[in-house]
Amino acid sequence: MAEKTDDAPATSEQEIYEARLAKARALREKGVPPWGNGHPVRDAIGEVAAAHGGKTGEALEVEKPAVSIAGRIVAARSFGKAAFIALRDRTGQIQAHVRRDVLGEAAFEVFGLTDVGDFVAVEGPLFRTRTGELTVRAEKLTFLTKALRPLPEKWHGLSDVETRYRQRYLDLVANERARETFRRRFALVRAVRAFLDARGFVEVETPMMHPLVSGAAARPFTTHHNALDADLYLRIAPELYLKRLVVGGFERVYELNRNFRNEGISTQHNPEFTMIEFYQAHATYEDLMELTEELLRRVATEVTGGARVPYQGEILDFGAPFRRVTMTEAVRQVAPETAADDAALVAAFEEEVEPTLVQPTFVTQFPTSISPLARRNDADPRFTDRFELYVAGREIANAFSELNDPIDQQERFARQVEAKRRGDEEAMDYDADYIRALEVGLPPTAGEGIGIDRLAMLLTDSPSIRDVILFPLLKPEPK
Repeated sequence: MAEKTDDAPATSEQEIYEARLAKARALREKGVPPWGNGHPVRDAIGEVAAAHGGKTGEALEVEKPAVSIAGRIVAARSFGKAAFIALRDRTGQIQAHVRRDVLGEAAFEVFGLTDVGDFVAVEGPLFRTRTGELTVRAEKLTFLTKALRPLPEKWHGLSDVETRYRQRYLDLVANERARETFRRRFALVRAVRAFLDARGFVEVETPMMHPLVSGAAARPFTTHHNALDADLYLRIAPELYLKRLVVGGFERVYELNRNFRNEGISTQHNPEFTMIEFYQAHATYEDLMELTEELLRRVATEVTGGARVPYQGEILDFGAPFRRVTMTEAVRQVAPETAADDAALVAAFEEEVEPTLVQPTFVTQFPTSISPLARRNDADPRFTDRFELYVAGREIANAFSELNDPIDQQERFARQVEAKRRGDEEAMDYDADYIRALEVGLPPTAGEGIGIDRLAMLLTDSPSIRDVILFPLLKPEPK
């Protein structure tokens, strides 16, 4: 049983690979498939621990509860004719005691060909060791899968960031924090879905390949459909398709969607990312501020256990009323000498204001010139009925009362086309069919997109978006 103790001699990865490959051949010679084809598992380790973890050794000795479990060997200590192994499955980890005189000579020889990282199944009664640890006495052991490569860093963890992102499977095997991060992310998605479903929203699916660039200001990824001989774009947002559905009578819709934007990579940006985008007929952006505050408070509580969430040394308070401030007011507070034109206002906001917005803050009234799909404010048409939610110095959500005036939308599309002609690579195309949909009639509607990845960062105390995306896009490895 090589590689099973902390003081095992240093060995190269290639030597370990060759040694394990030899064990796989030896298993096959004994009639044991090194890579099995399924095995019935009766008990989950976490459920075993929950059901019997509170029982004394004496009670277990009398009861002798029999269990049948399977998992990966994540640690092992060998004592010649006996060994302790730690098995982990999706629900938890437990120790098993393997003895030659219990298993029998042939089965113990098979066990002798196992390594940390292999998968085995164990059956037998529970007992407590002299140190009080809940343990399975292995009366039967079935070999399931041989791992040819060792677990990282002597199986105690994986600290190299590049390896963690490139080989996420190793990260998940080695790091409990990584597993917990993604459990929280998945819980976040479930909570958002449940919140919207309970309010009458319908989950839908819209195309991921678009004939036009629309829905947001971003550079697209381009592909080509051979049969149609047509260029297509991976969607940068599902917005115009979702609003077509509102026109068609689906008054509350949402899509948990993957978007693709051909932009740089940073701690806050991944070219492929996840959003929840939803639309509610007969609502305004102010209605969505109320809904968003309730949604994030509920999700934070369900995922983390409370509305006050620790993040990178700060406590983010989703329980208190969210601050509300117009973009102009926010800029004037930190840069009162900023010029009145839209470009200067937006630049000052991004550079001076955004980093200061730590607690949840709704920033409202964005200039019409940078909001081509939002409804103009009735009192001051230079601005739109729009908000962005900022937390921890970054945008988490974007929402507005939708522009349902087809004449106004035509004019704004035309300006986007002109901007693209002048070299703006993030400008939208003119979508004539969407104009036609507006002419059929879009009821007063408000819509919103919330970045799932960035929200997951906040609720898992993760400094980088790569920490909450299972397989983030990375620079190609050198050949």
